[in-house]
Amino acid sequence: MSDRESKPERNRMSAWRKGIGRCKAYLLPAAVVIYTIALVVVDQVRFEVSLAEMYVALEQQLLVVVDQVRFDVSEEGPPRPNIVLILADDLGYGDVGYNGAVDIETPNIDRLAREGVIFSNGYVSHPFCGPSRAGLITGRYQARFGMDENLAYAPFDREHGLPAEEKTFAARLKEAGYRTALVGKWHLGAAEPFHPLNRGFDFFYGFLGGGHDYFRFNAVRSHESLMPLSENRSTVGFEGYLTDALTDRAVDFIGERQDSPFFLFLSYNAPHVPLQAPEALIEKYMHVEPQDRRIYAAMVDSLDRNTGRVLKALKRAGKRDDTLIFFLSDNGGVYPWSVGLEHYTWSDNAPLRAGKTSMFEGGIRVPFAALWPARWPRGEICEQPVISLDIAATALALAGVEDDPEQPLDGVNLDPFLRGEAAGPPHETLFWRRRSGNSAAYAVREGDAKLVRDGDAGEAALFDLRSDIGETRDRIREDADTAARLARVWNEWSRGTPRLRFVGQGSYEGSLRKWKKETAEKARLDALARPLFRIELESAAAGE
Repeated sequence: MSDRESKPERNRMSAWRKGIGRCKAYLLPAAVVIYTIALVVVDQVRFEVSLAEMYVALEQQLLVVVDQVRFDVSEEGPPRPNIVLILADDLGYGDVGYNGAVDIETPNIDRLAREGVIFSNGYVSHPFCGPSRAGLITGRYQARFGMDENLAYAPFDREHGLPAEEKTFAARLKEAGYRTALVGKWHLGAAEPFHPLNRGFDFFYGFLGGGHDYFRFNAVRSHESLMPLSENRSTVGFEGYLTDALTDRAVDFIGERQDSPFFLFLSYNAPHVPLQAPEALIEKYMHVEPQDRRIYAAMVDSLDRNTGRVLKALKRAGKRDDTLIFFLSDNGGVYPWSVGLEHYTWSDNAPLRAGKTSMFEGGIRVPFAALWPARWPRGEICEQPVISLDIAATALALAGVEDDPEQPLDGVNLDPFLRGEAAGPPHETLFWRRRSGNSAAYAVREGDAKLVRDGDAGEAALFDLRSDIGETRDRIREDADTAARLARVWNEWSRGTPRLRFVGQGSYEGSLRKWKKETAEKARLDALARPLFRIELESAAAGE
């Protein structure tokens, strides 16, 4: 950790927060003291005891109260905060102001980060949407349940979704008394067993697939990007711009009277394609070229404005200090990684290499920050590697939920590290795996050393991320021992995970189209091969 305010100042702030947090513990004892004094005074008047005797009695009562206060403070656990998780979609590492963006304005995201903790080495568990979200919502490497691919939108396939045996941390929080809500993108299965209401959420408003048009919906069209939205299990539409509409519901949820702490997962699809933004915001960025970058900038601007609306809603409801807010992207920004995608140049992951889908830093290191005014330090940069899986572990620990030995979390509770109660890095090693059919890519980071192989065509490479964040100097020949050791560590981890469990979205949809075509053709040929059903009527005259 590196501080941006002095240690004495931070300690004074921490002590002040602790004092405020313990006020409730003192209220009852204080009332007892007052009541005790009154009783003693009444007794003294009634029985005319001496003043010295009254002082002795009062001292005894105060000792009991002090012991009670001491007991209450020592038994006090960490507070159970509200938790708000704001997830962007395909946001570039360099496309927020606190990471160096100069052509896109993100004042609200920057304020959240600078008033809280910036995770400068913050990672996600996979370089694209669906698997990354699967790891995030379970707190476990998605490779542990074979989910290395994006899921297709398959509302009638009861096997195609986040495995039922994998418990989301929303479900665990719900069992602990939290009210839970998902607003926005799901992308973890469209059939009923995988519906958010069946996976730990009390409320859902959004869409089940992996993307959506920002202005339109059409109940007649079957493509997932134009499907109406869902509110719980009802079909609904939306007005205006989708990012605004999602925030409207999130703000409504925050404003509700809550008798228990809440968890809000605000899962935006911005700035994922299609590139669409309100005209007024596009006009604001007319100086930005090319056009795709201009529209993307307007989308990020909208994302930032709506993040600001969430922060204001928390403040208006009197919940901001007691709410732990995480902000991150599900993977890096897009880049032209494949034939036909040469125009995918609108995001900026600088100074990182590559982007979405890649095992280089641009695909897996993301804008990542957290804010908890009542408990965590302000204005701090955490330079130790952390990962999106840590969000589940942190939230559950703060909620008082113990880890499940049947499904142990891979994430780490960050609270003691940020409060200075634990030293060293939260993780010794971080792992990544991407499988698609017979193709595979992997990465492993231990300290500053990272071993990566980005697809079948590439060769393994070793980088020192402290001195080479852009992964430009391969050190595998000069440090073959480190490369061999990291390869052994990754292989041992991977052997404990199942093979690819799901067919990817493209293969799934292609196979489904092929099956439909073949089935229709078979039905046609079968119909032609059947004998015609003839009805022969005897002429009435034939019998005459």
